[in-house]
Amino acid sequence: MSLPQFSAVDCPSSQPHQQQQQQCYSGPAPGDHRASSKRKLDDYALVFEHDDDDDDEELPLELVSSAVRMRKDDSLSAVFHFLSDGQNQSSLLSANYLLNPRAADGKLAPSWSLSASSSSSSSAASSSMLPLPCPTLSTPRLQFFIRMISEGSNTVIHANYHDTVKSIHERIQATTGIPMMEQRLIYNGRQLQWEQSLADCAIQNDAVLHLVGRMRSTKHPQTCQVTDDMVSFIFRLCRARGLCHQKAPKHIMNMIDAFFELAFKDEKEEPAGHVEVFLSSSVPAALVMLYISSVSGNKECADESIRHFLSSCREPPLPKNLHIHCAPIVLEFCKLLRKVGNENPLYLSCRNTLGSIFEDMGDESFDLSRSGGKEDLMQLIAIPDIFPFVSELADCLSRDLIASLDSQTSLGPLMGDVHDFSAFLLPLRTVITEQLGFQGPISLPLKNKGFSHLLYADEIEKLHDIFIFLLMEMDRCLLKMEDSLILTQNGERESMHSGWSQYLAILKELYTIAKLYKGAEEKFWMVLRNRKGSLCVLIVRYAKRTDDHQWLLQSKDVTDFESRRHLALMMFAEMKEDYEELHEMLIDRSQLLAESFEYIVRADPETLHTGLFMEFKNEEATGPGVLREWFFLVAQAIFNPQNALFVACPNDRRRFYPNPASKVDPMHLDYFTFSGRVIALALMHRVQMGIVLDRVFFLQLAGKNISLEDTQDADPCFYNSCKQILEMDAEFIDSDALGLTFIREVEELGSRRVVELCPGGKGIVVNSQNRAKYVNLLIEHRFVTSISQQVHKFAQGFGDILSTSRLQKFFFQSLELEDLDWMLHGSERPIDVEDWKAHTEYNGYKETDPQISWFWKVCPFFPCFFTFLHFTGCLMAIV
Repeated sequence: MSLPQFSAVDCPSSQPHQQQQQQCYSGPAPGDHRASSKRKLDDYALVFEHDDDDDDEELPLELVSSAVRMRKDDSLSAVFHFLSDGQNQSSLLSANYLLNPRAADGKLAPSWSLSASSSSSSSAASSSMLPLPCPTLSTPRLQFFIRMISEGSNTVIHANYHDTVKSIHERIQATTGIPMMEQRLIYNGRQLQWEQSLADCAIQNDAVLHLVGRMRSTKHPQTCQVTDDMVSFIFRLCRARGLCHQKAPKHIMNMIDAFFELAFKDEKEEPAGHVEVFLSSSVPAALVMLYISSVSGNKECADESIRHFLSSCREPPLPKNLHIHCAPIVLEFCKLLRKVGNENPLYLSCRNTLGSIFEDMGDESFDLSRSGGKEDLMQLIAIPDIFPFVSELADCLSRDLIASLDSQTSLGPLMGDVHDFSAFLLPLRTVITEQLGFQGPISLPLKNKGFSHLLYADEIEKLHDIFIFLLMEMDRCLLKMEDSLILTQNGERESMHSGWSQYLAILKELYTIAKLYKGAEEKFWMVLRNRKGSLCVLIVRYAKRTDDHQWLLQSKDVTDFESRRHLALMMFAEMKEDYEELHEMLIDRSQLLAESFEYIVRADPETLHTGLFMEFKNEEATGPGVLREWFFLVAQAIFNPQNALFVACPNDRRRFYPNPASKVDPMHLDYFTFSGRVIALALMHRVQMGIVLDRVFFLQLAGKNISLEDTQDADPCFYNSCKQILEMDAEFIDSDALGLTFIREVEELGSRRVVELCPGGKGIVVNSQNRAKYVNLLIEHRFVTSISQQVHKFAQGFGDILSTSRLQKFFFQSLELEDLDWMLHGSERPIDVEDWKAHTEYNGYKETDPQISWFWKVCPFFPCFFTFLHFTGCLMAIV
């Protein structure tokens, strides 16, 4: 990190102090690079002459060029000191300490400045004396003057001829606080070198040495000027004796805006250099100093300014791919404000913003390559910087989990804490994975596995400790939850506990940690298997569309049908209740399939996401019952064997898979897109269609491979033949008695043709060594290759109705085939009227009304009972 730099100006005259009273910050002049790249030595002076006649209203808006320059390392320690002792100190003392290096004994360094001489350099009486060593009689003595270029003030020095130039620099630092690395002594137009003695430099009595600063080396002089002005202005506010000026926050925010404009205006230029200037100028430390200042109004001013910086880091106005460049600055705010208190609202806002930046790193919705990506950020922010946040948030979650156990009124873990915990875990997991080149889960302890040399070994082991502790707490919470889920005799469940709302999100984060460590995943899933009832309730009650639920389906034995169905249905967009936003259809029953095809296939998928409003021509009936009937009729038409789109399984005529011969219809692929959309819409509207999909079709939609056992329902004859080939005596099949080669005969449109299963298949004889390969190739061609286009179009149409099409495979992966059967067809168990009655809700009637009693008495005896159920509900038990 670069230190503050000073100008190498040789002119001894000082510039008069000029006040600038302004309401907005316009920044440095674009061409004034020389002025913006310099710092004056008197910026290190800690006591300023204050004009008692100054108007208090004008003070905060006065940009004083001689305000104190803060080095980052000193300012941080000073803020920490202030936080521990500053409650009993004046703001001036605190500011002086912040901006002055500490002496070797740990006390405050002298807080005086080099005294100014109003006239010539020979006026020793008006000059201050630097500390002198004890003289000896044998040592030749020398008196000379040090002149500060910025204001022409002189300081008298007594030294020996053999004293080194370095010793003079040390004495200047001890007295003024100006770091040695920032000093340059000029005599007779030459810079004096540290190793030289005064005699070597030909220093004469009453000589004048000019003290100047080093030239700042930067490509961003305008940014330097903005940050310098900001620090100067903030220090001025800290020294004010009256109320903070009401326009001060606006002025600081204007300077912050100027910084963002300079740092991020050019997409071709990396912002990292500007960020380094902002940090090396100690702007965060200055703002925190203002926040803890005892001057009335300063805290509010700093709070507003820091929050303005945080909001400027977010989108808008800053594009998302540039957020990561703000992370080092926000981290600096977090480190400083944590000393104020980890429950401080401003600290929590900074922590949340930093977490959001880390969260963006894992967001695939933007390209990190333009901004350097995660690697560049991790060079700026180390894991030891991040881990304290993870540990702190884990403590918060643990505390709140325990509170949710002890009190029914407890809010439990806060959503913001869980969100931040997730965000800070992301870079931590990334670095741990890269550290080990992730060749598998980590075995602990690391020192026993030869990993004691790892840079972040302590953090890796401590993260595992956090996982174990939080998993134990979650186990206790889920057990307590099971006790609370008591079912009454009438089937009503006790009201949900508000403290449970974040349990699912915490479990997700624990799962991500568990994948890092050997044996941790097994422990995690064991806890959830033991608490399956609680987990399923959490899924149904608290899982949201905006959450990522894929982790829950890594082990389906911890969920039940109801919870899996809930997760699957949340992949659809939320339907609208406003009829004006629904996709309206007016269908002629005599043209049901053709007109339905036009309404569904030609529609933009986005319009179908809102829901459907269905009406038959020349019929007055509308509403859910009509829509349910339309779904049922369209399904019957789609899966009608005469339309040649799907083939029914021989042993289960409800079960279908695509027909390889569907190409007889030139529009058959469009109809598969239509079929996919209709099936998805039926699921979205929770309408059962009376059909189910065969396993070979279901597995392909889920992106899985098909085995021989999966073909049993689709083609029993094919299944039995392949089974016999695999189980046949090896000697018999090697005798070529079957005469099989790697070909398959295919019948298309009344003709037969031969297809080779592999290159040169006609000449490859099936024997005991290759028969398994032969069967696999048969399955591949019979159930995959021959219907691949149809499956692709169906999947495409189905994905159109999901909230995002990339969820299509995951939808089917999240379910068992039996789950989808129940969702599309319902249970084989007929409706139990008594169960139906027990779960009926009445609108405008009471259960005791005579009309209701009459309905339940005659309903089972209706001649058209099944038609009634079909129009209002379904024939099968609703699941």
